Amino acid sequence: MKITFDCPDKINGLLTMTIEPTDYQEQVEKTLKNYRKKAQVPGFRPGMVPMGMIKKQYGTAVKVDEVNKLMGEKLYAYIQENKIQMLGEPLPNQEKQVPQDFEKDGELTFVFDIAVAPEFKAELTAKDKIDYYKIKADDKLIDDQVQMYASQAGEFVKAEVFSGNDTITGDLRELDEQGNTKEGGITTEGGMVMPAYIKAEDQKKLFDGVKPGDIITFNPKKAYPDNDAEVAALLKVEKDQVKDLTADFSYQITEIRHFQPAEVDQKLFDRVFGEGEVKDEKAFREKIAENIAPQLQQNSDYKFLRDVRQYLENKVGELQFPEALLKRVMLQNNKEKGTDYVEKNFEGSIKELKWHLIKEQIVAANNIKIEETDLKAVAKEAIRAQFAQYGMSNVPDDVLENYAAEQLKKRENVDNFVDRAVDMKLTEVLKNVVKLNEKEVSLEDFNKLLQEK
Repeated sequence: MKITFDCPDKINGLLTMTIEPTDYQEQVEKTLKNYRKKAQVPGFRPGMVPMGMIKKQYGTAVKVDEVNKLMGEKLYAYIQENKIQMLGEPLPNQEKQVPQDFEKDGELTFVFDIAVAPEFKAELTAKDKIDYYKIKADDKLIDDQVQMYASQAGEFVKAEVFSGNDTITGDLRELDEQGNTKEGGITTEGGMVMPAYIKAEDQKKLFDGVKPGDIITFNPKKAYPDNDAEVAALLKVEKDQVKDLTADFSYQITEIRHFQPAEVDQKLFDRVFGEGEVKDEKAFREKIAENIAPQLQQNSDYKFLRDVRQYLENKVGELQFPEALLKRVMLQNNKEKGTDYVEKNFEGSIKELKWHLIKEQIVAANNIKIEETDLKAVAKEAIRAQFAQYGMSNVPDDVLENYAAEQLKKRENVDNFVDRAVDMKLTEVLKNVVKLNEKEVSLEDFNKLLQEK
């Protein structure tokens, strides 16, 4: 076997592989002998079918399989041994590759286009200065957290007069053109409305100041234009029944429920942090600040790594990629989406590829490796964050361990956890490599910074 590789412009590689019969004949013969042992041909005992008949029937197909296997093994071994940084998969050369006749003996020649990563050097040292935004746990942020916990522990209570985000329950009767209850019309008991979500202002105003026992004239289709599903749910009928509905309805209000956040008292402290852990509101606020500090740091780290990316991309400068070849690779991987998809997404794909190559160098230079313990830690943190969204901040560690173990059984989750673990380790390392220009900001100002391009 002979393999040659030519890459005069450093990014468009041409690999030529010539395979001799001696490279595959032995394996082909071995495979055909196994076929002969198992072949069942009328008139012949098992294992006694003439080899000539086996070769005639299976020889070419076996040869193709063995050559393809051999070609794949040797191609990737050559790329690895010669440290060729290949982008995507090898593609048959469209000009130099000619059809190969597998039915004849003799050498076979395959020519591949290889997209090669551009050569560049990415590095960071103490001479590089990058902003690091430290988010303050100020009073507004603590107030928002207190309000969130109070809302999560809140409940609906009966109200005497409608206001704001109250929920109204009542009985609906379809009216005729004269404003009387329509005979055989739609009748609904316990229809629920949240006026705050009604789009039509004239319909929303009908509920201002209403009380239990009041009757208003209300038009569901005007209240929820282009939303037959909402109208059907209110009237408790099938969606098809409201398709052409235009009638007004009388709506007799039977109950108004007002959402009441929980009191900021010992009961709330115990619910959030466990019984007796917090004794007063001052300690409650301090505990909140302590608990959100890791999340604020995660936000700061996220912004830092994003800024590192921008800094390194600018420092590395413009890179030349084998664009025509990479478009072929992208199309090969997205055949069902076509060329329009490739053209639309190619620029973004190249931008991500550039960062991927830069990041690979930085990760290797800092000897960053991901262990199983890192993946488990990332999985547990992701699950802890999910529980926190529902106000559960004291989830036992064994529960987190079990959830993490289940998540790590899924391949698609593992890839995401690996990426996250790499980012976390890279961030911690780089914070000790570059010179940090620390700036203290509020969460509100920090979020504005995140929106900037």
